[in-house]
Amino acid sequence: MEKIINQEFGGERPLYHKADLVLENVTIHKGESSIKECRNVDAVNCRFEGKYVFWCCDGFRVADSLFTEGARSSLWHSTGCELRDCMVEAPKMFRESDGIKLSKVKFSNAQETFWNCRNIEIEDVDVENGDYIFEWCENVKVKNLKLNGNYSFQHAKNVEIWDSDLQSKDALWETENITVYNSFINGEYLAWHSKNVRLVNCRIGGEQALCYADGLILENCTFEPDVNLAFEYSDVKATINGDVVSIKNPRTGYITVNGHIGEIILNEDIKAPGDCVIKSER
Repeated sequence: MEKIINQEFGGERPLYHKADLVLENVTIHKGESSIKECRNVDAVNCRFEGKYVFWCCDGFRVADSLFTEGARSSLWHSTGCELRDCMVEAPKMFRESDGIKLSKVKFSNAQETFWNCRNIEIEDVDVENGDYIFEWCENVKVKNLKLNGNYSFQHAKNVEIWDSDLQSKDALWETENITVYNSFINGEYLAWHSKNVRLVNCRIGGEQALCYADGLILENCTFEPDVNLAFEYSDVKATINGDVVSIKNPRTGYITVNGHIGEIILNEDIKAPGDCVIKSER
């Protein structure tokens, strides 16, 4: 392995097309494509300031490092990517990549991050300003994600989320095969136009949740007081603890609430078959 220690680089492609490389306490200054087309790279205690750092790379691991705002649009078109104990201040990170692992990573400006990525494993990750994060991603496993950002996981497929806090308007839109355990999802219009979304032991907040959904399952979930007009035109099987403000025109299935239902709206706009069984156990 070639080792580069305590050095600084800038400009365009300073470490282009290298293989079997170790970077320790290295700073990448303003420039582009500093580590492009590389293979088997380990970076520790590094600082990345230039754009497009890891592009078209095969196997890189970054630990205890900082991606400044200037390092935007890095980590694209790559395979075998790992970040651990890193701070990421740059937006638009991770695009068109396969095989991503993150542990103890903080994003301060994660807009449009993780687009069209596959086979992602994330644990203990904090995200701020994460609008449009995880767009069109597939095969994603998430544990202890704290997210502030709207439109998350839209168009994603095959996602499993555990023990997370998602503060996100329009989350899970047009998704397929999503399971969420022991999490808080807060934001209006949750999971519209989705297919096979399953929520287990989850707390849900936000107006007009879970509409236009097919194969929707809720197990032992609770609704915040602002959840109204839920389940419109959805195929749903739900068991809900506590009270529900209002349910509107579910298409089929059943909804069992062990608290009080404030209002059930079934009108001429309901869609066939219009046979959802709604029951309050209070």
